[in-house]
Amino acid sequence: MLIGISPLLGPELLHTLRAMGHGDEIALVDGNYPAAEHARRLIRADGILLMPMLRAMLKILPVEAGFRASLHNDAAQRGVIHQAVDDLCHTCGQKFTMTPLNGDQLYPRIKSAYAIVATSEAEFFANVILRKAALPPSVTE
Repeated sequence: MLIGISPLLGPELLHTLRAMGHGDEIALVDGNYPAAEHARRLIRADGILLMPMLRAMLKILPVEAGFRASLHNDAAQRGVIHQAVDDLCHTCGQKFTMTPLNGDQLYPRIKSAYAIVATSEAEFFANVILRKAALPPSVTE
């Protein structure tokens, strides 16, 4: 266990988040998504739902842009899970836009992500992509 780090973020995921560079994308996918087939790097998050995992990641991962699935793969439609994702991203303290995507835009982007985190989320179309931001230089003592 680590101070200030959610226990939902296991060693493999923490390593992956640290190894990602500016502009790399990580996808969080629902339990129905064929993650093993599509992942370049697969991180299993069995038993963990999308929203708690997303909340934990947003506390430590600098994000410059986000993308999410849409109800019935239609960017004009939004379900309850999509509203929850939008609300969380709007209030997480980071300044980035969450963009809804159609299925033909979303799925190729997930396949090309640096890594896929396979959650146990049961809601349909509960997929999110986060693009890592660059951190400015900090003064060290």
